[in-house]
Amino acid sequence: MAPRGVVAAGHPASAAAGADALRAGGNAVDAAVAAVLTSFVAEPLLTGLGAGGYLLVAPPGESPRLLDFFVATPGRGAAGGPAPMTDVIVTFEGTTQVFQVGAGSCAVYGTPAGVTAAAERFGRMPLAELTAPAARLARAGVRLNAMQAYVFELLHGVVGATPEAAARYTLDGRPPREGELLRDPELADALDLLGAEGAAPFYTGDVAGAVAEEVGARGGVLTRADLAAYRVVDRAPLCVTRGEHEVFSNPPPSAGGARLVRALDHLGAPGREPDAAAIAAALAAGAGDGRSPGSTTHVSVLDADGWACSVTCSNGTGSGVTIPGTGIHLNNMLGEHDLAVPAAVGERLSSAMAPTLVRRGGATELVLGSAGSSRIHAAVLQVLVNVLDRGIAPQEAVAAPRIHVERGNAYAEPGIDVAALEAAGYPVTRFAAPNLFFGGCQVVRRDPATGALDGGADARRCGAVVVA
Repeated sequence: MAPRGVVAAGHPASAAAGADALRAGGNAVDAAVAAVLTSFVAEPLLTGLGAGGYLLVAPPGESPRLLDFFVATPGRGAAGGPAPMTDVIVTFEGTTQVFQVGAGSCAVYGTPAGVTAAAERFGRMPLAELTAPAARLARAGVRLNAMQAYVFELLHGVVGATPEAAARYTLDGRPPREGELLRDPELADALDLLGAEGAAPFYTGDVAGAVAEEVGARGGVLTRADLAAYRVVDRAPLCVTRGEHEVFSNPPPSAGGARLVRALDHLGAPGREPDAAAIAAALAAGAGDGRSPGSTTHVSVLDADGWACSVTCSNGTGSGVTIPGTGIHLNNMLGEHDLAVPAAVGERLSSAMAPTLVRRGGATELVLGSAGSSRIHAAVLQVLVNVLDRGIAPQEAVAAPRIHVERGNAYAEPGIDVAALEAAGYPVTRFAAPNLFFGGCQVVRRDPATGALDGGADARRCGAVVVA
C-alpha cells in the first residue's frame, strides 16, 4: 500500500500516535492533533493541557490558515495584582536563562480549545478517537528517553517549586532518570474528559473552577472569567516568496514568523549558498521583540491527499502550579523575561514560535517548525536554507550544525566556521556538541521530483519521523 503520510515530532511516541491516526483514515490535522495529545504524556514538561500554541494548516487547493491558541493575559475581575514570582535559572552549556514561576506567572491556557477546534474544523476523526491512545499511554506510563530525562534535570527547580508538582514530576525528591517509568492517571482522566466533552469543561466547567480557585488561593490573577472568555483565533499566515516557493509562517501578534520572514528577506533571492557570516547577519536582521517560551515542542505532518499541518506548543518552563484532579500543569508565560510590552487583559501574548510550511505551485512541499525559545527562527531558517538552497535531504538538513545570534553575540555548534563569524565581528560562544539550546526542528517533505514522503527528526531533542 502507498504511504498515508509522514509525521515528525519531538518524541517517538508522539510521532507514532500521529502515524496511527493516518493509518486509521485520518488526515494530517487528525495526525497532528493525535501527536500533540500524546506529547502531553511523552513530553510533559514541554507542553500539556495548561499550555498554548499555534496550528498552521494547508488544506489541498485552499489557502493556509493559522489557528492561534496561544496564551492570553489574565486578570478579568481579579482583586489586586499578581503574586510575587520565584526566579529559576536554567543552565545550558555555556549560557543561562532566567525564568519566573509561581501562580503570578500563569496565563490563560489554550491547548484544550486549540486541539478541539482543529479536530472539529479540519479533521475527519472524532476527538475521542484521538485522545484515547494518549490516555492509555498516560495510564500505562512512558519510559523517559535521554532528552526527557535531561529536561527534567534542567527544570528540577520548577517542578520542585510546589509539593504538588514535586509529587507528580519527581521520584523521591529527585528528577526521574532515563529509562524510568512515569505514569500520570490524572492526565489520563483529563484526556478522556476532553475526548468526551471537548474543551468546555476546561473553560466553563468544573475544571475551570478548580483552576481559578487554586490559582486565586496562591495569589494569581487567572480567573473563571478569563477562562470563559478564551477563544481560538483564526488568522491569515504571513507569506514571503523565495524563488519558486511561497513560505508561510506565524503572523502577529506572534513575533516568530515575522523574525523568520525578515531573516529570509535579508538573505535575498536563493541561488547561492550563504556562509556562516551571511546566516548570522540574517538572524541579526530578523531578531526583534517577542516572547521566548523555554519548553516547547513541534509536530509536522503531510498526508497523501495533500493536507499539511505544522503545530508548535509551549508550556514555557511550566509554573510549578499543578491543579489537583485535573491533569493540568499551568504555564509560566507571564514569567518569561523576553516580553517587551505586557499585553492588556484578554490579549494574546507574543511568542517566538514559528510553525511554517512551504508551497510551490499551490502544493505543499515542506512542513517544519521548531522548539527552542528565541532560537526558533534561527533553527527554521537554517533548515529551510539547507533544503531549499543547498538541496540537502531533510534528515541531513536538520542534523547540520547551527548558529544563533542574539544581542550581538553568536553561539555555534561544532562544524560552524567560527573564524568567519569572528571576522565579521561576532563574539562566539562555542558548544562542544549539538545541543537542545539550538532548537528541535521537525520537518517533513514531499519530494518535488518523485512525490515520495520523507522527513527529518532533530536528535537534539530525540525527535522521530514515521512514514505511515
